[in-house]
Amino acid sequence: MEWLILLVIGVTAAAVGALVGLGGGIIIVPALLFLGSSALLAPVSPQVAVGTSSVILIVTGLSSTLAYMKQKKVDYTLGFILFIGSAPGSMIGAYANKGLNINQFNLYFGLFMVFMSFVLMLKNRAKPLFGSRGLSRTFTDNEGTHTYSLEPLTGTIASFIVGFFGGLFGIGGGSLMVPAMIMLFAVPPHVAVATSMLLIFLSAIISSLTHITLGNVDWMFAAALVPGAWFGAKLGAWLNAQIASKTVVLLLRLVLIFVGIRLILQGIS
Repeated sequence: MEWLILLVIGVTAAAVGALVGLGGGIIIVPALLFLGSSALLAPVSPQVAVGTSSVILIVTGLSSTLAYMKQKKVDYTLGFILFIGSAPGSMIGAYANKGLNINQFNLYFGLFMVFMSFVLMLKNRAKPLFGSRGLSRTFTDNEGTHTYSLEPLTGTIASFIVGFFGGLFGIGGGSLMVPAMIMLFAVPPHVAVATSMLLIFLSAIISSLTHITLGNVDWMFAAALVPGAWFGAKLGAWLNAQIASKTVVLLLRLVLIFVGIRLILQGIS
């Protein structure tokens, strides 16, 4: 029964994560914590939930990146520049995680999820702040040619912050990186989603190694989640090419608010 539950979680988290560029950890971590507290799974600490999620994000990131590569939507230059900041950020975040108890984690993670729901609301409305500054980028995909710019220092600082929260909460950071790329540098949304998955893959490798050294990975959970995450990520990338993601983002925002408030109340009580 446990394996079936984890398989469904893996498919759902990876599909939604790849569709909107979030990575899927935003679903995996609270799902493991909830199921562990409800006796459907063995008890799960915040550290193990985050460490296990980080390992799954490697699979999700790789699977969806390969799918987006076939669609020619990944901006490799942008992804590797942002990785310069996200790599040390994810390591520091993973170490910071070990100091949180369950109540603190629930409170901070809940506040973060509610905050992200509002970030997602703004990601398609805000005007780019640095769209014409820095390194000029011309990117051509199957939808045409796009021109935007990357301000390296701003990008590195933003990706460091994203990497820190990704390592701290095991969420990959795409929930912040996608709107950051859109709002700061005018990156086209579908390019931002695809490039975010490359960044999630690279950052997850770093944060996972840190969590593994800290003993924060439940390998039985990881083995059950991996198959679902692999196929779910491909499904999400395929759906991204077929349908508009506005409805999915709206539903995801509602889920983030609901789960976030629930975690905040748990953390307070």
